[in-house]
Amino acid sequence: MKLYTKTGDSGQTSVVGGRVAKDHVRVEAYGTLDELNSFVGLAISSMSTSEFNDMIEDLFIIQHELFDCGSDLAFVMSKTTDPTFKVKEEMVEHLEGKIDSYMEESPPLEKFILPGGSQAASYLHVCRTITRRAERLIVSLQKEIEINPVTLTYINRLSDLFFVLARAANTRQKINDVEYERSAIVFKERKSKQ
Repeated sequence: MKLYTKTGDSGQTSVVGGRVAKDHVRVEAYGTLDELNSFVGLAISSMSTSEFNDMIEDLFIIQHELFDCGSDLAFVMSKTTDPTFKVKEEMVEHLEGKIDSYMEESPPLEKFILPGGSQAASYLHVCRTITRRAERLIVSLQKEIEINPVTLTYINRLSDLFFVLARAANTRQKINDVEYERSAIVFKERKSKQ
């Protein structure tokens, strides 16, 4: 089997149920998720299993789920199709649980912080910013076509998870987050309503 098909030489690419231009916002959106997945792999490669085994396991799951997101975005819905989407609410709930868990590892946050610190944290911050770009593209895409709405929610939560993972990675390696020096106090501890 040859890797090259020559079917994309005219600037079109296949999606599930049709063909679109390679610069269509749909392709930009799932292409950005592919870019993100590569950076998640880079983040994993920077982590030692002794310190980060739990994070590595979670990031491997995320890599698979990013493929699910891309698959859902590549699906062309029509009146004759009954879509079976891969991204489900349970996946969002799972991310929310992970966010809450990893947040416990780091000190309370009051001000904006600069991306960086350890190598692992720096890669995770890159993942966060690419996730935000993917989110913007998905918002643009859903203005044009119907998509699985859970995909957008998943990507939104994922950027939050990368943020808390980056902070937890720094905490584990005893590296302090660097606060943005001109930041006001923007994060206040929320008190539960009784």
